[in-house]
Amino acid sequence: MFQFTFIFLWLSWLLGNPFIAMIVLLVILYLIDRRFVGLSPSLLKPIKRRSHIRKLKNQIQVSPNDVSAKQELARQLIAGKRYKEALQILEPLKRVLVESAEYWDDLGTCYLQTNSVDEGETCILEALKLNERVKFGAPYLRLATIHVKDNSDKALYYLNAFQEIHSSSCEGYDRLATIYKGLGRIDDAKQAAEEGLRVYKSLPKYRKRVERKWAVRLLFKK
Repeated sequence: MFQFTFIFLWLSWLLGNPFIAMIVLLVILYLIDRRFVGLSPSLLKPIKRRSHIRKLKNQIQVSPNDVSAKQELARQLIAGKRYKEALQILEPLKRVLVESAEYWDDLGTCYLQTNSVDEGETCILEALKLNERVKFGAPYLRLATIHVKDNSDKALYYLNAFQEIHSSSCEGYDRLATIYKGLGRIDDAKQAAEEGLRVYKSLPKYRKRVERKWAVRLLFKK
């Protein structure tokens, strides 16, 4: 805290305006976070995503039967939380992509986010049936999240299934701590956070960059 105060005072003196100094300091903090942690959202990703979506739509207009382009377009729409639009693209592809675990997970995600929970869970379970390690087990996290409030046992079951596949995931421990906290099991939540931090310390450097934002979240939960 002292360092940031010193930097702010120094910037205020240098720029002659504390308001501008605050803006510059926030920009610096944002850049540091994006480079080393990743808690704050990217400002460039939405712009790049919209551009990519436009290109994919143009490509589909030229080649209406391009299944790969349609599937990629749906994924980009899901990333932008445009689930209804993605669902309209994915539903007609069932017969073509019936053996694709990635497809069933994308379709299930859209159903979950459009209040069709039963359909969503069925689709995601189909994805896991085809490949339990699809998307590195992330579908298990989605299923755990939707059941936190209505079925804690099922939420914990899915979360444990994820950890069996991806035991070195700090995100999994973060979700586990959140679920325990929601159940009022505070000691278990703290223990999950501590275990996640121990896992983070044991990771190689290249993995720490990926898991760092979850480690920071675990630090606050601890």
